[in-house]
Amino acid sequence: MTAPDRLVAGRYRLRERIGGGGMGAVWLARDELLGRDVAVKQVIPPATADEAAAEQQRERAMREGRIAARLSHPHAISVYDVAVENGQPWLVMEYLPSRSLSEVLAEDGLLREDQAAQVGAQVADALAATHAAGIVHRDVKPSNVLIGQGGRVEGLVKITDFGISHASGDVTLTQTGQITGTPAYLSPEVAQGYEPGPAADVFSLASTLYTCLEGEPPFGMAGNSLQQLHRVAAGSIAPPRQSGRLTAPLMRMLAVDPRDRPSMAEVRDELAAIAARGGDTTEVLTARTDVASTRPATALPAPVPIRSAAPSGPRTAVEPR
Repeated sequence: MTAPDRLVAGRYRLRERIGGGGMGAVWLARDELLGRDVAVKQVIPPATADEAAAEQQRERAMREGRIAARLSHPHAISVYDVAVENGQPWLVMEYLPSRSLSEVLAEDGLLREDQAAQVGAQVADALAATHAAGIVHRDVKPSNVLIGQGGRVEGLVKITDFGISHASGDVTLTQTGQITGTPAYLSPEVAQGYEPGPAADVFSLASTLYTCLEGEPPFGMAGNSLQQLHRVAAGSIAPPRQSGRLTAPLMRMLAVDPRDRPSMAEVRDELAAIAARGGDTTEVLTARTDVASTRPATALPAPVPIRSAAPSGPRTAVEPR
């Protein structure tokens, strides 16, 4: 049984469950060796999973730890350790008291243009470093962008959840015909079943910022996940109407052909310049966002749950969660 006060791997004292990811539950815990709070992801195989599927999920969790441990960036959640207890991996991560962007949008309403530009520039800065390390995030979306709350972390922007990331040179764990990611934020090539590259993260970041400004993703939220997937694969987006100076960069990032999209470093520089309004772009990348002070506006609907679907035709399988 997993419950508050359980000691994991002789070191991490569970305090309370604070969320869930694609692979299991996330707990706030106390690292009793170093005396600091951490977030611990408990990997829980589905009740219907056989031993082979459970073992694949354990391998995937270990891979997540290896991938994330390569990264060190002020706008990315750090992974400290992969603890193993009774054969079950637990990912030990930096704990950031925060709300996700999806929670901000649901509770406070849409972002201002300058807020979206700054948040986007900071996330792009982390993702540019991720791509430079040979890693594709593969699941950039509002619920994976955190905005710090309270004290010294107020307004701190960080991207999290590298659980379906892929690093070049790693063994790929696949199941033919399945794709992973939230349909509304996928790029067209990923929806068609092709292997995602850095350009897919560019598209997903654009979809995230589009949602922050327009109130829904570029392909809308109507219908079920399979219907959304078909719309994404077709690549026909609704041009933004409320994005102001971000309209042109968003349209470039949302190009159907991944070869026509800017690099993540170019995205970072352009968004930082827009947010700086002629000022110091370096300050834009390090300053805290004032997203928490967004005035109330029309709230967004709850995020669409992740579903898997099989694209038609012979494609390269995209790794499942």
